[in-house]
Amino acid sequence: MTRQELIDTIRRKQSFLCVGLDSDLKKIPQHLLGSEDAIFNFNKAIIDATLPYAVAYKPNLAFYESAGIKGLMQLKKTMDYLHSLDDKVFTIADAKRGDIGNTSQQYAKAFLDPDGDFGFDSITVAPYMGEDSVTPFTVYEGKWVILLALTSNKGAFDFQFIEDKESGKHLFEKVLETSRKWGNDNNMM
Repeated sequence: MTRQELIDTIRRKQSFLCVGLDSDLKKIPQHLLGSEDAIFNFNKAIIDATLPYAVAYKPNLAFYESAGIKGLMQLKKTMDYLHSLDDKVFTIADAKRGDIGNTSQQYAKAFLDPDGDFGFDSITVAPYMGEDSVTPFTVYEGKWVILLALTSNKGAFDFQFIEDKESGKHLFEKVLETSRKWGNDNNMM
């Protein structure tokens, strides 16, 4: 999805709602658990209920990967369903990836390649390993890197708020300044 398509979707729906699909089997309603496609059926019900308001859906990959091949099949079904909708939405692979260059290339291919199994519009990436951990995600036309420079977890205070004595800037601010050079307004958020 291009920047303009995302902006148009936001304007049309008058919403910024992003729905997380952190489909934990322990929290899925009992009546769905008997199904082989329990996670997909749960996701589909959430998508159908929120589609008029949501501009984006964000499956947290850990919940699918932890279930092995069955979980990845449920993720694929969810993505296929999202891609089939007439009401197009922005999709985010909540993966928090960020590894050395050739590994990042493989992650980018797995989640962003339009000819691959998932075809997400974007992926969350942790930039703390540097440029070569981020730029492989920027090569797919119309796909986005969502950079995690400042997170909301308690552990964010372990490193992200460390202040540089000379500049007075926090580490997350320096990360943002540096990483802006790795992408542009059409491939990095």
